[in-house]
Amino acid sequence: MNEESWDLIIQPKSRWFDLQLRDLWRYRDLVMLFVRRDFVAQFKQTILGPLWFILQPLLTTIMFTIVFGQIAQLSTDGLPKILFYLSGNIVWGYFANCLNNTSNTFVANAGLFGKVYFPRLAVPVSIVISQLLTFGLQFGMFLCFLLYYALSGAALTPNATVFLTPLLILLMAGLGLGLGIIFSSLTTKYRDLRFLLTFGVQLLMYATPVIYPLSSIPAKYRLLILANPMTPIIETFRYGFLGSGSFSPVHLAYSAGFTASALFLGILLFSRIERTFMDTV
Repeated sequence: MNEESWDLIIQPKSRWFDLQLRDLWRYRDLVMLFVRRDFVAQFKQTILGPLWFILQPLLTTIMFTIVFGQIAQLSTDGLPKILFYLSGNIVWGYFANCLNNTSNTFVANAGLFGKVYFPRLAVPVSIVISQLLTFGLQFGMFLCFLLYYALSGAALTPNATVFLTPLLILLMAGLGLGLGIIFSSLTTKYRDLRFLLTFGVQLLMYATPVIYPLSSIPAKYRLLILANPMTPIIETFRYGFLGSGSFSPVHLAYSAGFTASALFLGILLFSRIERTFMDTV
């Protein structure tokens, strides 16, 4: 009798570094199905549909402009207030959405994980990609405002740093994914971390130059703000497209190193927890 041949062998993970990342590529069609599910589910059965992806940061920007720009009179480094707050909103929004949504991976998908085998990382990766589609719509809106103000004679000086945009997006995605799956792994046992994360992300925004420029921070506190890995990303984004803010390769390298560390630790912990999470979730 001929021996049976198999094209896929499912084995338990026995080592910490047995990550089996190649399975993500093998299941890429499933990842794209999850992407479609996540993207469509956000505006399904709504009147305005995908317009909400644009309205949300726009309305937030208008509120920031009124409260922080007009009433509080916070500095925007001489930039049009709408552009300043919109640039910070869309960048921060992508990171925060990736972090918040991926942090609920195990709890939200426990029923699916318990029925069929597929690489569990496919779910948080699909969330990051679906949020990238949302970011693309918001980024297009930002470019429209940028073009309008440039034609209106605003003092904008875009420069070659804009070519770092793909790198900035990669850093935001990696940072949100890495921190998100760390929290996702921990919340299988400690559910109250979900509430801490929601509150913490809101507080972290105020420790990031979203509503104020880094130049307005006193020198003795600037290092503390720069310890936030999102700070160099937002500052570089504004510097490239608006010509204001600061760009430091050293600070950006710090963000890249922090992102790589968080992503590695997150994947390692996620891979370890997925073996036993059904016993605790």
